[in-house]
Amino acid sequence: MSYTRKIIGVAAMVAASFTFSGSAIAGSHGDVCDTPSKLMGNLGSFKGDVITIAGSMQGKDEENLLATVSCFEKATGAVVKYSGSRDFAALIVADLQSNNAPNIAIFPQPGLAGDMAKEGYLSPLGNDLAKWMTDNYGAGSSWVDLGTYTGKDGKDAFYGFAFKQDLKSLVWYSPEQFEDNGYEIPTTMEALIKLSDQMVADGNTPWCIGVESGNATGWTATDWMEDLMLRTASPAKYDQWVSNELPFNSPEVLNAMEIYGQFSRNDDYVAGGAASVATTFFGDAPKGLFTSPAQCMMHRQASFIPAFFPEKGKEVENGEADFFYFPPFASKNLGNPVLGAGTLYTITKDSPATRAFFQYLTEAKAHEVWMSQGAFLSANKNANLSAYASDAQRKQGEILVNATTFRFDASDLMPGAIGAGAFWSEMTAFANGQDAKTTADNIQAAWDAIK
Repeated sequence: MSYTRKIIGVAAMVAASFTFSGSAIAGSHGDVCDTPSKLMGNLGSFKGDVITIAGSMQGKDEENLLATVSCFEKATGAVVKYSGSRDFAALIVADLQSNNAPNIAIFPQPGLAGDMAKEGYLSPLGNDLAKWMTDNYGAGSSWVDLGTYTGKDGKDAFYGFAFKQDLKSLVWYSPEQFEDNGYEIPTTMEALIKLSDQMVADGNTPWCIGVESGNATGWTATDWMEDLMLRTASPAKYDQWVSNELPFNSPEVLNAMEIYGQFSRNDDYVAGGAASVATTFFGDAPKGLFTSPAQCMMHRQASFIPAFFPEKGKEVENGEADFFYFPPFASKNLGNPVLGAGTLYTITKDSPATRAFFQYLTEAKAHEVWMSQGAFLSANKNANLSAYASDAQRKQGEILVNATTFRFDASDLMPGAIGAGAFWSEMTAFANGQDAKTTADNIQAAWDAIK
């Protein structure tokens, strides 16, 4: 099932198109444009040219985007106008189909971008940009693969430039608790399991895990599964799993689920016991790190989770909380895989000024401007890490840069009936005691039903 088919009914009801507003006047963001790296290339002069950009970013993200593009305006004389909407997915389909496209569309969903490329609405970015990303991004070929789709002509081409990444492969902990107990940060999955066993032997509980999330209950379990698939199977197998070329009840997937069960279905490992996993709200789970005595020592979750800490993230600033990379199995020799997400910039209405804007996105400066504003991670190896707004973001940026493989959240790439349906619900059933084979068989049955 394509993303277009899932939202086409919504698109048909959308009467309004994007309303574009100009970014701040060129030059008014001179302070943010003063970055560690200067522009390396000549972007050209486009005085009076207008570039329209549509996306889903609003609020602070929109402000940061406008600050970033203002530096392009200052360098080229072009005017950039942006329109952000939470209804982006429906609006962009409607506008493309009515020949009312912006110059650039920023897709948070690779699947929808792929659909638009297949229908002929996107312009290929070219081999030079693909090669630049391969050479200059951590896990560069992974990012090129993420933005490569089959066009209307039946040929594969590079359409989506990844800019602004999100990171999921993190384990949060209390440095004070680790220091008091003499625990060291594990660098392999084998060492992480050994550390968990040591914590149990010391009378501590290693993990806080919760998968309850209202209508989205189960999604945190799918993240665990995705991270473990990347650490136990090859990237190619992961991709086959996403498309169901590798069946959900295959040995590789069952193996990852059993390993997840070693963490989540072990009463000694989980705060409140294994039975609490299905009923613990995911946002409450990490609070066990900060109780006295601590209810748990570790919590695996993405970079956004400090917003759910008791003091809404101040613990990170105060050194009461920190994180480390969810490590790989040394025995599997699969490098340093990273799970996450990202936004893909595409050309939906070509122009020379638009092409210059994509050249700007290759500049370290373009990344550093947003890095300095916060809420931004970049896999660009040329960007100066000192530009990050915080030490925590700097550490997360280092993880991205050092990644050997990056893969997008699998449940977001699967058809909605699977990724936001059977996968969520069956992993919740797994948390409630259903065995791995039944869980996997049920998800595969859901796949078979939509083929």
